[in-house]
Amino acid sequence: MALAVLALGLALLVAAGPAAAHHCSCRPGFCCSKYGYCGTTSAYCGDGCKSGPCWGSSGGRGSVAGAGVSVASVVTRSFFNGIKSHPGSWCEGTGFYTRGAFLEAVGAYPGFARGGSEADRKREIAAFFAHVTHETWHLCYINEIDGASSNYCNPGDMQWPCYPGQGYYGRGPLQLSWNFNYGPAGRSIGFDGLRDPDRVAQDPVVSFKSALWYWMTNVHRVMPQGFGATIRAINGADECHGGKNAAEMRARVRFYLQYCKQFGVDPGSNLTC
Repeated sequence: MALAVLALGLALLVAAGPAAAHHCSCRPGFCCSKYGYCGTTSAYCGDGCKSGPCWGSSGGRGSVAGAGVSVASVVTRSFFNGIKSHPGSWCEGTGFYTRGAFLEAVGAYPGFARGGSEADRKREIAAFFAHVTHETWHLCYINEIDGASSNYCNPGDMQWPCYPGQGYYGRGPLQLSWNFNYGPAGRSIGFDGLRDPDRVAQDPVVSFKSALWYWMTNVHRVMPQGFGATIRAINGADECHGGKNAAEMRARVRFYLQYCKQFGVDPGSNLTC
């Protein structure tokens, strides 16, 4: 009897394998999880990811797995320090943001700038740093200017409730904002984003990880649509609708074009939103 049950169980497992695999026809930018479903979070792109922009760790620190170019070889010390050279020594981010901290953070997100051609990968790096340069004004600001005057709390979010006395204003390279971002970012990175949002402004590796978490969660998958799509994903409500902040949008585009030129790649189409 036991052998019959075991045989039946094995038969069911064999039958289930091909059925799960049928769920793996994901659209571009989405990962096929180990269970055969499509998505873009770590549950889909992390351990066991079968296809798509998986976040596998085989590429090592700062590398682009399976590619002929590494993030570290593109984001050279000269490139990184060139961004920081503009504002001046008075900036709070001068001694905080470092290339080493960035590369260490990239090690936790090896799906960053992965997939497509070498030009595609360089365009993603250019796009990321174009937004970082704009959001922090050349890696000058860690905290949003006058951000403490508004706590950026959405009280209606029951999954990520605001913690008394904490403000969820912009911090870090992409100015992470709102409780519904700090909560899941902290859980993914390994700190309490709701009770200790200041951690993003205190630890440079965590700070860059917060930016890469936001990028991989919200921006990475739209890169094939052009730089304009990344603007929509980061600040579309303020810069893409009604043209009320068109100057901000154009500033991001200028940085992107500058970095694409430095990397020797065509910027592609659909640059504005």
